[in-house]
Amino acid sequence: MAGGLAPEPARVRITLRRSLIGHAESRRRIARALGLRRVGASRVYARTPSLEGALRKIQHLVSVEEVAHGQDR
Repeated sequence: MAGGLAPEPARVRITLRRSLIGHAESRRRIARALGLRRVGASRVYARTPSLEGALRKIQHLVSVEEVAHGQDR
């Protein structure tokens, strides 16, 4: 470990924009695991490879926006 701390990953706000009705169970489970229970629900997460994979599966149902550090609300 040379130097200081590793930089924090970027943070993103994920908002469920479309209903999960009529979509595959796997898509519903992904949204539920991300804490998106109803249309309009938002959560802030660190941008990680696993999150990117989940978002790729439900990209047609959500909106994603960058969030500045300290602007989690």
